[in-house]
Amino acid sequence: MFVYLDNSATTKQSENVTAAMVDAVKNYFGNPSSLYRAGLDAEKFVRRCRSDAARLIGASPEEVYFTSGGTESDNAAIYGAVRARKRQGSRIITTAIEHPAVLECFQDLEQQGMDVVRLPVDREGRLDLNALENALTQDTILVSVMHVNNETGAVQPVEEVGRLVRKAGNALFHCDAVQSYGKLPIDVRKAGIDLLSASGHKLHGPRGVGILYVRKNVRIVPLIRGGGQENGLRSGTENVPGIAGFAEAARQASSGMMERLERVRALSRRLIDGIRNGIPEVTIHGPEHQGNPGTDQWLPYIVNVSFADCRGEVLLHMLEQQGVCVSTGSACSSHHKGYSHVLGAMGVGASEAEGAVRFSLSADNTEEEIDYALEQLTKSVSEHRKMMAIAHRMGR
Repeated sequence: MFVYLDNSATTKQSENVTAAMVDAVKNYFGNPSSLYRAGLDAEKFVRRCRSDAARLIGASPEEVYFTSGGTESDNAAIYGAVRARKRQGSRIITTAIEHPAVLECFQDLEQQGMDVVRLPVDREGRLDLNALENALTQDTILVSVMHVNNETGAVQPVEEVGRLVRKAGNALFHCDAVQSYGKLPIDVRKAGIDLLSASGHKLHGPRGVGILYVRKNVRIVPLIRGGGQENGLRSGTENVPGIAGFAEAARQASSGMMERLERVRALSRRLIDGIRNGIPEVTIHGPEHQGNPGTDQWLPYIVNVSFADCRGEVLLHMLEQQGVCVSTGSACSSHHKGYSHVLGAMGVGASEAEGAVRFSLSADNTEEEIDYALEQLTKSVSEHRKMMAIAHRMGR
């Protein structure tokens, strides 16, 4: 049996998305910048796709720009905002649990002389709003806070963040919504979000395509320059098939979102209960409140668990041999040494973090798959602990 539980890394592309991309290859092959019929048809098609992508976050089509994915969108938002507003201030704020696509930008900007503040989170991985309020000054030009953490599923209070940023008066609010776009309702106007990033392959769409929302009248400096496509904000010939796939994934996500959330909540509860009842000495990381999904606490698509006296990487490979795919954290950090910076920011010790495994679900998973994964996980943890005990007795 094959059980895929690493949907936060990437999702399986849906058949409807693939069909939409094939249709675009066949029927909208023209360059959207060309002035003849084939080009104009492609341009109109991209415009329709832009409307579908924007609708999911309550934005206007002209506020949405297509990119190569979440990393580019994060980089474009952060560097673009700082370069556009560098004369207005030097302080930029983020959290200690952001994705590397955000954290690496802030580290680079800090080396360039920017005043960087990395806000702490509590034991559940939630932002300390008092720390944010205290950090906001008239010199602050950008605040970047993710919506859903990619390792624990902790949902950040973006509406409260937006309120505080607006109250401070001078800063822009960027939100990395890569893990929440299409899974949780989000309204950029209600949340006071100025810039938002999302990626297609996290919601059963194609890899290599994403969006950047830029609120009307907000100016950022382009990261990629050239022919002036995407209203001058992101030059380069548009990836029309990728855009078609993204738009179809957005349409699919907008229909039945809450029903899928309820289904995934039931599956994740089955997984958590099975782990707690069948395996001793485990810790579930993230918000303790795991009631109705869609609250402001936890996205049930992600379950992060530490197994005492185990190494997460070993468990990953043991499960893989039994056809179960999981991860030990962010796929974008999987080749980096050291344990999770997210768990570290939450106060999790090194040994406990080393035993962490991330299970990330989709609505395509079944109860039978969860039960099989639990069966193999229970066996793997038991076997691994026996091996660790023997190694300990031998003094290794």
